[in-house]
Amino acid sequence: MDAELRELSYAQAIQEAMAIAMEADERVFLMGEDIGVYGGAFQVTGDLVHRFGEERVMDTPISELGGAGVAVGAAVTGMRPIFEFQFSDFATLAMEQIVNQAAKIRFMLGGAVSVPVVMRFPAGSGTGAAAQHSQSLEAWFGHVPGLKVVQPATPYDAKGLLLAAVADPDPVMIFEHKLLYKMKGPVPEGHYSVPIGKAEIRREGRDLTIVASAIMVHRALEAAAELEGEGIDVEVVDLRSIRPMDRETVIESVKKTTRLLCVYEGVKSLGVGAEVSAMIAESDAFDYLDAPIVRLGGRETPIPYNPELEKAAVPQTPDIVKAARDLVKGAR
Repeated sequence: MDAELRELSYAQAIQEAMAIAMEADERVFLMGEDIGVYGGAFQVTGDLVHRFGEERVMDTPISELGGAGVAVGAAVTGMRPIFEFQFSDFATLAMEQIVNQAAKIRFMLGGAVSVPVVMRFPAGSGTGAAAQHSQSLEAWFGHVPGLKVVQPATPYDAKGLLLAAVADPDPVMIFEHKLLYKMKGPVPEGHYSVPIGKAEIRREGRDLTIVASAIMVHRALEAAAELEGEGIDVEVVDLRSIRPMDRETVIESVKKTTRLLCVYEGVKSLGVGAEVSAMIAESDAFDYLDAPIVRLGGRETPIPYNPELEKAAVPQTPDIVKAARDLVKGAR
């Protein structure tokens, strides 16, 4: 395989991005619980402590609030910290620093300072980790002005979005779906970045637009492949960025296909799909619709521990197939 097209896992791509950022800029350092010798809860940090030392790969105490506060403070003073949460759910313990400090300091000080902090969140269900370790909270953070929120779906994007986040002057929240860490894909060597706020059309189609992100992109693509056999041509749009959101790409796709299905793992009510739906309803794309917009989100329940109930709580490929088929054939 050509070196330009070598394959890395999603986790390896993230680790490589952090190494490149640290090699290029001595202000970049890593923080998190058990990210040193242990290598991180999901082994994403790996051996970086041996390459860069404990002063730049820092194990923190079991205090998400304290760690986030140190990261925000370091960013304000000119450093570029990357802070890893063991699970995205634990961000609830650090919301004061993320929402009231990181997101607001630049505005409250009239732009005199920036807060270039990156926070990484292993997110989503599918690992049997139950209700307190399996949530999809990206919509929470997307609601906060001052934060940027991204959800990479591929190893290529995982590396490129992280490098873009490190270079960004504002706080960037990266939600990494846990089921994607072992997924492999082509990742170029060296430095490159994926623009924050730009969606990607993963599959072109004419009958229906599915808007998704993270793991749901792959399930949407699986559904599209199945529906192709039924003569239904699905376009899949990977948001990649929740805030800022790429309005133009989504709107133009819906104008072309005239139907929209929003698929997301977070709870259906007040989720990312609600924002996408409202965006279309308030745009000129609304006049192109041949059917009502459909949201397919997580059920209104905490994520169960039981594996079958866990699967039933969030959209799976067969659910997407049925929702898309019904939407195209007018069953809704």
